[in-house]
Amino acid sequence: MSRPDLALAVPDMSGKHVVITGANSGLGFGLAKRLAAAGADVVMAVRNSTKGDAAATQIRQACPTAKVSVKVIDLASLASVEAFADGLVREGLPVDVLINNAGVMTPPTRQETSDGFELQFGANHLGHFALTGRLLPLLRGGRVVTVSSLAATQRHIRFDDVNALREYKSMYSYGVAKLGQLMFAFELDRRSQAGRWGVTSNAAHPGLSKTNLLSGASYGLEKPTLSSRLTQATWRLLPFMWLDVDEGIKPTLYAAVSSQASGAAYYGPRGFYETTGGGVTFARLPRPALDLDGCSRLWQLSETLTNITYPAAEPAC
Repeated sequence: MSRPDLALAVPDMSGKHVVITGANSGLGFGLAKRLAAAGADVVMAVRNSTKGDAAATQIRQACPTAKVSVKVIDLASLASVEAFADGLVREGLPVDVLINNAGVMTPPTRQETSDGFELQFGANHLGHFALTGRLLPLLRGGRVVTVSSLAATQRHIRFDDVNALREYKSMYSYGVAKLGQLMFAFELDRRSQAGRWGVTSNAAHPGLSKTNLLSGASYGLEKPTLSSRLTQATWRLLPFMWLDVDEGIKPTLYAAVSSQASGAAYYGPRGFYETTGGGVTFARLPRPALDLDGCSRLWQLSETLTNITYPAAEPAC
């Protein structure tokens, strides 16, 4: 079945406040640069302030009128997430768009967050779950975009072993984390509608994009793995298979700013199997994202693990 070509037009974002995690490189940097150029006030939420400051300087050099600020967050630490969110809440400015973009991909051996969670599930899913919950008072009337992945193809989540204690397979755990993020995005929109939170939540994926995640440079993985070195080799040998960052950000941009983007929707590149292409379309949904009971179960588990409780999902009588 042919899927529609969704037209992307970035509006004037003057007066809008945007928070982007992982904004110092890759897709996050591309999003920050594009939205700042459109007039948005962008908070670059980064783990490394030195790299964040350098990225902000690049954006200001390209666009002297850009309004960007750098704030530190480590999504692998719930204490860091709390400190970051508390700082924004104290400032009291509304968050019009939150883009849950940062992540860690396929460390070759099992690693843990500071709270004892498997690193990919803990940072990619639980960190963003906690961040969104803590920023909810600022998000009323805003939009939350969660960046998932083509790797979110698992048939189900093993709820009794989300932290991969029994067996760790790097790509499987990455897929579970990205599936969890997609399920979170859909459940967030459902609960917002039911609880009248005023938040629109959707998701996007970048296809095959040239980012630091694929080079192995994330969360302390300073030395690229064999798989990441092979991946980078295909960038040179088979460039038609890969999207540059400016193309890879388009589905997320559409989800974040298009007046036509809706809640509980999933966007991806309009190319061969959603891997490449110059447009945006509706992405194929893995079955678990449509499983209401599974999404609700993941939500409840995430609240328990993070000790973050969202408001009641049902409106008060």
